[in-house]
Amino acid sequence: MEYKDYYKILEVSKTATKDEIRKSYKKLARKYHPDVNPNNKEAEEKFKAVSEAYEVLSDEEKRKKYDQLGADWKRYEQAGGGPGGFDWSQYAGAGGPGGGRYTHFEGDFGGTDFSDFFSSIFGGMGGGQARGGRRSSMAFKGQDFTAELQMPLEEAYRGGSKTLTVNGRNLRINIKPGVADGQTIRLKGQGGPGMNGAENGDLYITFRIAPDPKYTRKGNDLYVDAPVSVYKAALGGEEVVDTLGGKIRIKIQPETQNGKMLRLKGKGFPVYNHPGQHGDLYIKTVLHLPEKLTDKEKELFRQLAELRA
Repeated sequence: MEYKDYYKILEVSKTATKDEIRKSYKKLARKYHPDVNPNNKEAEEKFKAVSEAYEVLSDEEKRKKYDQLGADWKRYEQAGGGPGGFDWSQYAGAGGPGGGRYTHFEGDFGGTDFSDFFSSIFGGMGGGQARGGRRSSMAFKGQDFTAELQMPLEEAYRGGSKTLTVNGRNLRINIKPGVADGQTIRLKGQGGPGMNGAENGDLYITFRIAPDPKYTRKGNDLYVDAPVSVYKAALGGEEVVDTLGGKIRIKIQPETQNGKMLRLKGKGFPVYNHPGQHGDLYIKTVLHLPEKLTDKEKELFRQLAELRA
């Protein structure tokens, strides 16, 4: 008969406390529950295995007997033996190896068939039944769901409402201005349904902001290039610049160099969850040289060059 590692099944260490065992059991039972995985045979088998492991490890008497069995089994394997030659008789319960299925246990989710391994070792404990449904009223919070929401930078700037589909259900959400790429928000109670009267799970939405060809965002600051004519850069003047918040007029100082950075305080990205607050806008001047010069223009540039020589 195959030995079952209940600690491995419950994903806990051999020194795990009762609270740790119970916590891991609740997580795994919820994960593999038949209501969450309808018509999934693999999940059903894992659910049964988790229930069986918890029935043993949550009971002090059963756990003690199981730990002794495990120690003897390990010594047997280290001596070079195989599963077929292990002497089960000293551990066998009333059913004995190959006995009937242990089906009386009424746990959190109703009756559960336990394996021959369990029946052989623990079938005679407690009068052949698992303490009369001692956990029948345990409640489980619903499963948490996750989703991703793609959006352009301009929508992240403005915020607004969006509709997304989660587990076949359309959900309309309001997005505050200033969300960041990779930011996750929680919508309480929008996950899977709770069990035995427990609260629903939550929905976690992660935002994915697409790169923008014009604007670069760093935290709450925005960076943008502004083309400026060589004449305006030399003589000074005003320039109209497009921003996510609308067009603005900036002043170009005389003799402005290519690549000079202008900082406009409070004209950057909205600060999430802080209405009215914004980062800064950094505008880099990019000199735009004239094209298709006329003969007269070329002559004037030559004269200018001679004056600067």
